[in-house]
Amino acid sequence: MLFTLLSLSAAIAVDGLAASPPEAIISNSEIRAKIYLPDAVSGFYKGTRFDWSGIIGEVDAAGHHFYGSWFSSVDPAVRDVSYKDDQIIVGVPTSAVGPAEEFQTPLGYETAKAGDTFIKIGVGILKRGEDTRYAFSNVYEIVDHGKWSKKVSGKSVEVTQELSDPASGYAYVYTKTTRVAADQPQLMIEHRLKNTGKLPIKSLLYNHNFTVFDHLPTGDIVVKVPYEIKSTRPPDAKFARIDGKELAYVRVLQDQERVAGGLQGFGSDASDYDFRIENQKAGAGIRIQGDRPLQNASLWSIRSVVAVEPFIQIAAEPGQEFAWKYVYTYYALPK
Repeated sequence: MLFTLLSLSAAIAVDGLAASPPEAIISNSEIRAKIYLPDAVSGFYKGTRFDWSGIIGEVDAAGHHFYGSWFSSVDPAVRDVSYKDDQIIVGVPTSAVGPAEEFQTPLGYETAKAGDTFIKIGVGILKRGEDTRYAFSNVYEIVDHGKWSKKVSGKSVEVTQELSDPASGYAYVYTKTTRVAADQPQLMIEHRLKNTGKLPIKSLLYNHNFTVFDHLPTGDIVVKVPYEIKSTRPPDAKFARIDGKELAYVRVLQDQERVAGGLQGFGSDASDYDFRIENQKAGAGIRIQGDRPLQNASLWSIRSVVAVEPFIQIAAEPGQEFAWKYVYTYYALPK
């Protein structure tokens, strides 16, 4: 049974969340993008897994629609992804869409005791529970969201989070700017993380890239990279195969089928951060380029969404700033 995607507004209404979360629209003659703005009360995303600073909800470019909701509803009792009849149900931590970044390594978690605070960059100051190790699916109380500020124009959205936790010694100013390129179907996503605390900041960051093409189910997908893929965890051959510099789906996913695997084989140069995700049936593709060397790369997908996940290392000593950038290019495939 193929899954019919709900609209974002329907998915939000089903869960009792705010019907109209704060958002901004940026555009040029070639592209239109919806950006969700952080808001602790009525924001689209309020989990403790992904960075709140400007989740991309939808993009229209090159005659195609990209992203949008890939799940039916949100249930706090669900750990990650669950199924009921023909519905896909996700937990609060996973309820993001589009390019959604996670600073996978929390700051100060290992030295914190139960009840102490630790940091999730782009989220806030969290309280550690009785759990023995950090897990994105765990429920953590947000003690302090930090100070959020936004600058919005018709061409760009700049979101800044200022956060200081005297108890742990960590503090930073984090800014993400999402802008449309001049007269091109491109989004530029620029980041700056300034360490204003007493301790070094180091984290592994990845972008989940929840990708949907024209509301179609997952299938007819080809992922292309500039290096020979040497996967440490190859996908199930019933669903996808690796051939040189490409990973291609064998058929459309159905029911609870999933494809997951590694996309290793990259080198130490930032030029290997260059991924093309193409949907042959939709006739559309996305090129994702980064300016930092890859630390890891993987793929995860279910019947409603495909996610290419590139990882980079984030590091800033006290007083220093770390910057990185992505370029997303949206295009139609040759007919």
